[in-house]
Amino acid sequence: VQLQASGGGLVQAGASLRLSCAPSSVFSSSVVAWFRQAPGKEREFVASIRWGRGSTYYADSVKGRFTISRETGKNTVILQMNSLKPDDTAIYYCARRGTLSYDPREYKYWGQGTLVTVSS
Repeated sequence: VQLQASGGGLVQAGASLRLSCAPSSVFSSSVVAWFRQAPGKEREFVASIRWGRGSTYYADSVKGRFTISRETGKNTVILQMNSLKPDDTAIYYCARRGTLSYDPREYKYWGQGTLVTVSS
């Protein structure tokens, strides 16, 4: 399984970015999640979506600002990030698993990561 992540960049605080993740295969029970890792910090859960039901989960730090969705026809998961803050600066990774977990160690399949930098 391969996941292709894209969409990162450099923006100012308050701006928006749209990240995309394209898994090479996905099933109705699959969970596709976004994690992020800031310099010197551990990788942390950001948001996830169950492919079939579309149910979503968010970290408290991004609720109300980030939205995760899927485009079933394109096998793509979108992370729309609004009102970005400098604290959102990190490498963002997408990952796929059969069931939801907030622990990155439990994910076997990962994308290559895309850098998001938010300047103040």
